Amino acid sequence: MLLQLIARRWWSIVLRGVCAILFGLMAWFWPGATLGALVFLWGCYAFADGVLALAGAFSGVSETPWWALVLGGLVSLGAAAAAFFYPGLTAVTLLYLIAFWAIGTGALEIVAAIQLRRVIDGEFWLGLAGAVSILFGAILIVRPGAGALAVAWMIGTYAVGFGVLLVVLGLRVKGLSPSAA
Repeated sequence: MLLQLIARRWWSIVLRGVCAILFGLMAWFWPGATLGALVFLWGCYAFADGVLALAGAFSGVSETPWWALVLGGLVSLGAAAAAFFYPGLTAVTLLYLIAFWAIGTGALEIVAAIQLRRVIDGEFWLGLAGAVSILFGAILIVRPGAGALAVAWMIGTYAVGFGVLLVVLGLRVKGLSPSAA
């Protein structure tokens, strides 16, 4: 049942990846944007990621709740709300907000990958995306004094890499045969 649900909703995983890639490219090409613009841009990405994660979790199959996706979606929506309602955050505060968001969602992605390994092959991509998220968050915590330009490029690199991993996962899930469940 879970395999069929995931195979039917493969496009939401790919769409999350595409949103992450687009966000990352914007961060690369406009690194000199003001902190306010970065806060708003990142808030938009976190909001889209949260909505898409919740959409994937509440896709009409109530007997198979995907709690990790729900929790990840709520974490993303909470981070987006903080970015929108407190735009005057300092660069260091934003850095920690993004770092803890990346670590939290990364841990949940690893948990989801572990649960999915009983059902599908290729869950490695979700686990790798989670590990990359945790590594990115840890780097931001260890090196908070990095300049705004470097932070924008790091965020862009993380988002593009994370997005590519989600697109690969989504396309891999699309290719699964629902009859294999």
